[in-house]
Amino acid sequence: MRNSLVLPKEETEALLKINFPHVVRIKMPANEYVHFKDMIRGDIEMPTDGVDDKVLLKADGMPTYHLAVVVDDYLMKITHAFRGEEWLSSAPVHALLWKYFGWEKHMPEWAHLPLILKPDGNGKLSKRDGERLGFPVFALEWDDPNKGKVAGFKELGFMPEAFINMLAFLGWNDGTEQEIFTLQEMVQKFSVDRVHSHGAKFDFEKAKWFNHEWIKRSPVERLKPDVRKIFEQHGVMIQDENKHEKIIELIKDRCTTLTDFWQQGSFFFIAPLEIDTSLLLPKWDENKKQFFLELIRTYSLMNSWNPSEIEHAFKELAAAGKLKPGDLMFIYRITLVGGKFGPGVFEISSVLGQEETIRRIEHTLSLMK
Repeated sequence: MRNSLVLPKEETEALLKINFPHVVRIKMPANEYVHFKDMIRGDIEMPTDGVDDKVLLKADGMPTYHLAVVVDDYLMKITHAFRGEEWLSSAPVHALLWKYFGWEKHMPEWAHLPLILKPDGNGKLSKRDGERLGFPVFALEWDDPNKGKVAGFKELGFMPEAFINMLAFLGWNDGTEQEIFTLQEMVQKFSVDRVHSHGAKFDFEKAKWFNHEWIKRSPVERLKPDVRKIFEQHGVMIQDENKHEKIIELIKDRCTTLTDFWQQGSFFFIAPLEIDTSLLLPKWDENKKQFFLELIRTYSLMNSWNPSEIEHAFKELAAAGKLKPGDLMFIYRITLVGGKFGPGVFEISSVLGQEETIRRIEHTLSLMK
């Protein structure tokens, strides 16, 4: 290389006088070891022979990361520096710069955190892995210059509480079996000595589990704003707050992400566009038809409309006709929801209301002629 190590001193000085384009590098010592302490990995000793003379100042005068991070940390009086373990190989350069500048006693404590690895553990997780395996790798939506907007965890319906909880467990635990932590609990229980020194495999199914648990455990008031926004995105404006709260309470245990509230609860606002009569035909006969005709009459005469009374009337009528409630409830669910999902049918009827429940039964009967 043509540099100051091989050029005569006079030539080097002459080139500097005419501002000849050049870079400034650190001169790494040969056959030495750099010692420093890491909060996660303990005492570390690294040979200088395996580290090249890094550029500190580019030819255009712009400092590289190696120089900037040391100077910035010194000027800002940084006491603790947390970074990914991929920077561990550069630590000898930074440690020597602190020493060469005479700032060694001001050097912050370092912690080189474990990397988030691909699901198979082979290498660092990248956005390409997310594209390939079908999950996001960013917290929020971002603009890909080649593909446009790419959804992040927020847009997929992940709660921030769950996302933080999940991230904390990629390389840390408190030594107990507890997995669901509030931010306050993590602040109280976190300790660097419990951070792992090896990389953590990213498991999207586990991430969804965290989110599901947080949705189940969250109070209705916490979920209301997010659920309202999701329904509004589908053109449904929620006016009845009491109905809104009942729906969330009924279906939140069935939702893995916040966006699932639409799939699991849209039928409360929009009647099924199609009824799959092929599901009903194997269980349908004249007796079932008469039961639902009588159910319409019974329901229309009820003065009180709550789950227990709706259920009582339903089962009393089934007993009178000597019909199996299970078969009837299956038909009833398809009638109200349009599919084999959702919470208890009598809770559904209670939220739908008397008139809408009867209207949906009448609609299904019209299809079963």
